[in-house]
Amino acid sequence: MTKSEIIKGIAEKTEITKKQAVTALEALVAMAYKGAKDGFPLPGLGKLVLVHRKARKGRNPATGEIIDIPAKKVVKFRVAKVAKQAILG
Repeated sequence: MTKSEIIKGIAEKTEITKKQAVTALEALVAMAYKGAKDGFPLPGLGKLVLVHRKARKGRNPATGEIIDIPAKKVVKFRVAKVAKQAILG
């Protein structure tokens, strides 16, 4: 789905203009960016969470050389149980 298809769907379902739907979607995205470090829930869909990855050893697939991968922070999306059941059955 494209962004414009999502906006069109939101506008039709909620009976608002596309411009209002764009504003609502952009506000949700901005809130998700700000709240991700503390965990940002999307009820019925999942949660954005900040995860700390430990430093580890890895392998360069081209040369086979073992390399050190530094610790870092990553953003993950954890899918809600309800969403899994709705999608997978």
